[in-house]
Amino acid sequence: MNVQPQPVSAADTGQPRERIELAAAYRLIAHYHLDDSIFTHISARAPAAEGEHAFLINPFGLRFDEVTASSLVTVDINGDILRDNHGAGINKAGFTIHSAVHAARPDVHCVLHTHTVAGVAISSMEEGILPLNQWSLQFHNRLAFHDYEGIALDLGERERLVADLGDRNVMVLRNHGLLTCGRTVGEAFALMFNMERACRAQLAIMSSGGRQIRIAEELAEKTARQYEGWDTHHTGNKPDPQWEAFQRLAIKHYPDLVE
Repeated sequence: MNVQPQPVSAADTGQPRERIELAAAYRLIAHYHLDDSIFTHISARAPAAEGEHAFLINPFGLRFDEVTASSLVTVDINGDILRDNHGAGINKAGFTIHSAVHAARPDVHCVLHTHTVAGVAISSMEEGILPLNQWSLQFHNRLAFHDYEGIALDLGERERLVADLGDRNVMVLRNHGLLTCGRTVGEAFALMFNMERACRAQLAIMSSGGRQIRIAEELAEKTARQYEGWDTHHTGNKPDPQWEAFQRLAIKHYPDLVE
């Protein structure tokens, strides 16, 4: 028996696709235990009708498992709140990091930042992510690094952060956590999902006491390029099947996210 996938969009809610997809990402981060209380953030460019150069971000005080499409706050690059149904504003440190990327990188639709135990541990190690397995090779020679400057409340840090990020889509915030950028919410989520697994696997390998087998540079680079070409060979211009699957999971377990 073939089970047809259920549509992810919920047009009858009246919520724009951008809001539904971002709310789904919040619920998925919580579902996989990658959240940090009410802290860290995922942002995405707002629907055009909500403001020019504006983006969506979580309201201050809500856990990720409480975020809904309608509760997401619309804020512009200058920090002006354009829409806030929850009424608590936003986290200032989150604004610093996310506004920096959205202002500097028009190619980026979504920015995702986490403080997981594995991510923070790897960010506190000089080596970063090592070429030890297939998961890690997606990020081989593709990681950007930004040195720790304290809690991100100084807007002056934005210039240094985007200079360190350059045109890359994955960053280790030293002694802090991980950051991914995507042309879509799905791309940013998938990058973080895979980077988190690479960090967990590396810590497991290092703590096992076993002898590491590092993958040679030529093979590591080949595999990284295979990852980069995956969409061309497998999806083309069609919707991302992995993100569609993740969204179905989110809607199945947390149907209130579309509200």
